[in-house]
Amino acid sequence: MPQVENEVIINAPVHEIYDYVSNTGNLTQIWPSLLEITHQTLLPNGGYSYRWKYKMAGIRLSGIGESVNVEPNVLLRTRNIGDFESLATFKFQSYNNRTRVNLSFDYKLPLLLLISNKLSENIILRMNSKEAGLILDNLRIMFEDNVSPPPVPDNTRH
Repeated sequence: MPQVENEVIINAPVHEIYDYVSNTGNLTQIWPSLLEITHQTLLPNGGYSYRWKYKMAGIRLSGIGESVNVEPNVLLRTRNIGDFESLATFKFQSYNNRTRVNLSFDYKLPLLLLISNKLSENIILRMNSKEAGLILDNLRIMFEDNVSPPPVPDNTRH
């Protein structure tokens, strides 16, 4: 299973960053290829289940996700199934009012993508690695430049 990993240090308290990232509906604001999160439902573990739409190498994909490991301000791990399977893990480490955020993905490349796309698996992996860096850069910019994200609708009632 391929893995992509990246990390960033953000000049903001861990609880603010964790609270933002743990609300799955916020992720479309920082994740370039994540097109949509719907049917978000709060789970007993403090995470969410939801439906997602995603674009990888020009191919639209969809599925469902669920937070499987939730440790507030420390760890958020989400399993996604559907057109492709992945395990996305955010790790948070606080020090001196700054936060180290590590993001990793373990995933299976979708067969649909490999069949319909002329790109090699290595090129797609590099694209996904670059995207992990963009997600974290967007998160850092949001907090350090005090960008106010638009309010996320409460989708827990779907």
